[in-house]
Amino acid sequence: MPFVNNNQRQGTTSNSQVGANFENIAFEYFKNKENIILQKNFELNIGIEHKKKHKFDFGNENIIVECKSHTWTNGNNVPSAKISVWNEAMFYFNLVSKKYKKIFFVLMDYSQKRCKTLLQYYFESYYHFIPKDVIFYEYFPNDKHCEIYDFEKWSKAI
Repeated sequence: MPFVNNNQRQGTTSNSQVGANFENIAFEYFKNKENIILQKNFELNIGIEHKKKHKFDFGNENIIVECKSHTWTNGNNVPSAKISVWNEAMFYFNLVSKKYKKIFFVLMDYSQKRCKTLLQYYFESYYHFIPKDVIFYEYFPNDKHCEIYDFEKWSKAI
């Protein structure tokens, strides 16, 4: 009997490949829809007292981008471990100079059980971790568009 990983996204062979594919979607989205050229694995020195290099998914001299293609669990429960990764990204964004536009690019995943997307759940539950200057792009794969949330828009959702 083959080993089944309950944390593996159904219908895929590798979660890391799912993430890499989603990063490619985001990269192309910014290039083709917003005419923004980004560098993959963009490095910045960040830290509280001491600085250390950190690689963001993308960036340039003005923008940094983190991408997450997380979904609700099979039972429409909160993917707690994945949400902790989102919180970590918010911490890293908070350490970055205000000169950068900070974008969090996430996959839209809707829960029938909860009647909300994972991003909407995140806003409601973790608003206190989100820096005001982070802009959220919620990517809808069916029609390849994004719903964009700046602080004013997402803070109204909580």
